[in-house]
Amino acid sequence: MTKYIRFLFFCGILMLLSEIWKQYCITFIINEHCYNWWYFPFQLCSIPMYMCLLLPFVPETIQRIFLTFLMTFGLMAGIFTFFDTSGLHYPYAPLTVHSYAWHVLLIVIGIITGICRGKKNTAGEFSGSAVCYLACCVIATVLNIVFHPYGNINMFYISPYYTMGQKVFKDIAVFTGNTAGIFIYIGANIAGAYLICLIWNRAFRQDS
Repeated sequence: MTKYIRFLFFCGILMLLSEIWKQYCITFIINEHCYNWWYFPFQLCSIPMYMCLLLPFVPETIQRIFLTFLMTFGLMAGIFTFFDTSGLHYPYAPLTVHSYAWHVLLIVIGIITGICRGKKNTAGEFSGSAVCYLACCVIATVLNIVFHPYGNINMFYISPYYTMGQKVFKDIAVFTGNTAGIFIYIGANIAGAYLICLIWNRAFRQDS
């Protein structure tokens, strides 16, 4: 196992432990011993935690796809969260600190992954990461539907039960309808991640 795979695995463990702490605080300190499904850890910003934990145990082909995901989708998620920080704030200050630190770590992981890979991403590797993203969207939709009766839940912000709330896309959804707005949002995420992939590839080409 390379040193940076070990580093990412360590990051995954750190994120998992901090996520357990976060769930405890939200349930027992903020929400009076009642679980809040809104904070279930399956947002785009949560997926890097699972991938980092799985990296040492999957075949090299899957590793490359996961790494491409971290340096594109994961990096994008970390960066764009800071364009609207309203979702990072909690009534319990340590959770706010945790939320900011989590997204900074996503950016660090994305940059380190991009630098340490040291080669261009193939079309297949980005396509694989995009398929991972779409698969997560499907899982998120299932979670949104299955657990909707038990409380507010909006994984990946694509629940059919809520109007699109993301900046820019909520305005688009007003004109296109919510379902179309959700698909545009998903497509925009893939396009944004692909743009980041192109930037990485250009950087690798210049270094070669």
